[in-house]
Amino acid sequence: MKNYFSSNFTLGVLGGGQLGRMLLSETQKFDIYTAILDNDKNAPCSEICNRFEVGNLLDYESVYNFGKTVDLLTIEIENVNIDALEQLEKEGLPIFPKPQNLRIIQSKARQKHFYIDHQIPTAPFSHFAYLEELKHAIEHAALQFPFVWKAARFGYDGNGVKIVRNFTDLENLPNVECITEKLIPFKNELAVIVARNLNGEMKTYPVVEMEFHPEANQVEYVICPARIDEKVAQKAQEIALKVVHSLDFVGLLAVEMFQTIDDEILVNEVAPRPHNSGHYSIEASYTNQFEQHLRSILNLPLGNTESKVAGIMVNLVGEEGFSGNVFYENIEEMLRIDGVTPHIYGKKETRPFRKMGHVTIVNKDIDKAREIAQKVKETIRVISK
Repeated sequence: MKNYFSSNFTLGVLGGGQLGRMLLSETQKFDIYTAILDNDKNAPCSEICNRFEVGNLLDYESVYNFGKTVDLLTIEIENVNIDALEQLEKEGLPIFPKPQNLRIIQSKARQKHFYIDHQIPTAPFSHFAYLEELKHAIEHAALQFPFVWKAARFGYDGNGVKIVRNFTDLENLPNVECITEKLIPFKNELAVIVARNLNGEMKTYPVVEMEFHPEANQVEYVICPARIDEKVAQKAQEIALKVVHSLDFVGLLAVEMFQTIDDEILVNEVAPRPHNSGHYSIEASYTNQFEQHLRSILNLPLGNTESKVAGIMVNLVGEEGFSGNVFYENIEEMLRIDGVTPHIYGKKETRPFRKMGHVTIVNKDIDKAREIAQKVKETIRVISK
């Protein structure tokens, strides 16, 4: 086995945001030397990694030149230059997740076609090269309101996703490649995180349930374990494993799903990296998702994915009406509550709905944890001073 620990091995990470910052806690635990490339010189990782480089993640030369200085490359964001990754892979650099997987996952349209081709259940959809083509489809009754509009690329956390109920809703949409999905009535939004290493060892985390903010379309609460029937949970895990097998994926894959009114499971989309739906695992699991990501990409034995206690994650996002230097109001009051751990992402500037951190609540009783989560949400405010 290669020696990654206290050695001259360099792990390269594309992206220096909060996911990279939490990954660095694990590389420091293992004493793995880490180099990070990010567009922003003040990125959350900039002050705490071993080596930090500023460069455009979508620029071929930046990504290629950075890749030539590391021994293995991974990502914390999927919007990166794939052509550079494919060239580096040809030249022998191990890259996980694989560039071919990232090429599929980068595009919501490619993702949806992949699910159809591999008999993975997903909501019915249409694919349009640009907005005028979509409007043409409505005018000729090939597409009916209401539907979910998604930009094919660069969407995240409510950006690039909109429910369209009438012609007025179309007015502010950008003229880009997009997909539309049938609006599915569902009971729950679920997620399953799966880890797989190069040896083919696989582990799934428990199914989690996600509660969303009605306006921002951002996850407000992640609840583990999901409060669903055991058969539904089993079906969700089986479908997540099928996605990983179909992609021949190596690394950590978060599979977001809908549980329909009839208890069918439909895959919404996937994220090829540690994910918001797994942050609870830092406090609640035997092996947190960031350590598991390292274990999977380095082809180490995978850790235990079971939870020690029930865990709920509350996202800390910038409050509406506040922009500027961040101030966490009532954080001391929140810290007086048992089982509460805040994670602050190191972003100095807040703005409405910007992800600034998260709080984990652990408790033996999931219902009690949910009550405390509500109290946390009502106590702490992310504002500016």
